Amino acid sequence: MIAVLATLMRPSTGDVRYGAHSAKASGAALRQSIGILGHDLFLYPELTAHENLAFFAGLYGDRHPAAAATSALEHAGLADRAGDPVASFSRGMRQRVALERALIHHPRLVLLDEPFTGLDDASAAALVARLRGLRDRGGIVVLATHDLDLAEGLLDHALFLREGRMVDTVARPDALRSTYRAVMTRAGGS
Repeated sequence: MIAVLATLMRPSTGDVRYGAHSAKASGAALRQSIGILGHDLFLYPELTAHENLAFFAGLYGDRHPAAAATSALEHAGLADRAGDPVASFSRGMRQRVALERALIHHPRLVLLDEPFTGLDDASAAALVARLRGLRDRGGIVVLATHDLDLAEGLLDHALFLREGRMVDTVARPDALRSTYRAVMTRAGGS
């Protein structure tokens, strides 16, 4: 689903629309408005955190990539590690840098696949706060996760998938874990 929403893969049926525009017709131009964080973090381990983020800011055409990288590292709580190679970071620290890589160009749509992987409790709480801030500023955040406790209270809508097919949607789900169980039981899951 994330790859389809990112316009990296075509849906098997139907069409993905972004407002009045189809993903198929908009393609590369639409991708400039999308930030994506998947399992592969797309960071260069031999580069410093600052160099990584400045590089990606430059790819997106930022006029001040070094300043964008500095700001992103402050958001990640890693400003003090700006000059350290990413290879020396823990998985959670790399995850935080990768999130800022996905956000460096201020995308309207952010697609996150299991973004809580490798994060300690404090980092996970900071991520939740960052995602709420994005949403509150009008961003659209699509979050694929199995970590229902962390997603609790973060979602405006929950879409439940089973074997790649949507089985239900719930607006402003309360008690996400029990909602998930009820939906999956109705859908024939466990």
